[in-house]
Amino acid sequence: MTISAQFAKRISGMKASEIRELLKLLDQPGMLSFAGGIPDPALFPAEAFADACQAALTPERQAQSLQYSVSEGYLPLREWIATHMARLGVTCTPDNVLITSGSQQALDYLGKLFLNPGDTALVGWPTYLGALAAFNAYEPRYDRLRIGENQPPESYAAAAEAAGGRVKFAYLSPDFANPTGVTLTRAERMQVLEMAEALDIAVLEDAAYQPLRYEGEDIPPMLALEQAQKGGDLDACRTLYCGTFSKSLSPGLRVGWVVAAKPVIQQLVLMKQASDLHSATLNQIATHQVAAQMFDAHIANLRAVYGRRRDAMLAALEAHMPDGVSWTRPEGGMFVWLTLPEGMNGAALLQQALEQEKLAFVPGQAFFADGSGANSLRLSFSTSGEAVIAEGMARLARVIKSAC
Repeated sequence: MTISAQFAKRISGMKASEIRELLKLLDQPGMLSFAGGIPDPALFPAEAFADACQAALTPERQAQSLQYSVSEGYLPLREWIATHMARLGVTCTPDNVLITSGSQQALDYLGKLFLNPGDTALVGWPTYLGALAAFNAYEPRYDRLRIGENQPPESYAAAAEAAGGRVKFAYLSPDFANPTGVTLTRAERMQVLEMAEALDIAVLEDAAYQPLRYEGEDIPPMLALEQAQKGGDLDACRTLYCGTFSKSLSPGLRVGWVVAAKPVIQQLVLMKQASDLHSATLNQIATHQVAAQMFDAHIANLRAVYGRRRDAMLAALEAHMPDGVSWTRPEGGMFVWLTLPEGMNGAALLQQALEQEKLAFVPGQAFFADGSGANSLRLSFSTSGEAVIAEGMARLARVIKSAC
């Protein structure tokens, strides 16, 4: 007997992240990587965090900063988030907010909260790889969330019932989605809310990239749209908003949040207590101080820098890509989604790119719940300057042309 024979069945659904593995390539000399969807560390507000941590560790405050805390999260931070959400059109109180260890923990909790084995999660085709990884542990069935296709809600329910479960939620990232960079229109958001109402399911709104808009007008979060429909009653809303400071201030501190109806938050607090008691107190205190001091100014700087990099990538793709290759044109976020000619394989192309051009990206197949999408790939522009992006897209075009 081996100990692995005693593992729970759910372990078979847990797989290594292709992105995490690709990040190991970054240290190779001459490697150009457009794989990791991570912020540029040169843009971190490091001095502000150093000052915030020093202030949190003074004799007057160190007992609070280094001690256990409440599972809901540091109250001043939850108050700041409530004010921030109000600016986005969501009226809430700190009691509607739970601090999590990044929004990734929130996705894990929400999978645990809603999914029984065999239940159906509606997701994009493609969708965020980390969401699939979080949900897989709870053994769901996936169905394609078809937005703009007039899919009858009852067809989702019938398919889920035939598979032995129920539809529990729709998961989506309406602003500059990972991996495609696509943004849902107001009408498309309303369509999803109407479908969720008809099915009586939850909507998991992943807003990780919401602050990073480079052009176009802001569109209200789905939670704001639903709250307006429900006469301002957040506790009547089925949308759960997942936010994070990882793409704005710092990913390493692992500070995210959920805004939802109080009964949902109360259940998530119980999960938090059983999981890790609470997110790191010092990290929350430091994040609150930095956010309160400079969030808007810092976001403005990120938008300027990342916006130029997005423009550089789109220009380089236009200049170098051969016929038969198409790509998205995101209004914000960190990603461009490339579709290759039919018959090409992104994973095989990656191997060629690594060997021939020292170039890394993420093959698209991992973002599809059914393993389709082989002729696609994801490019991130967030960590590379304009000159590096131009060179990288030239290298990618050479690889694609050689593979055609």
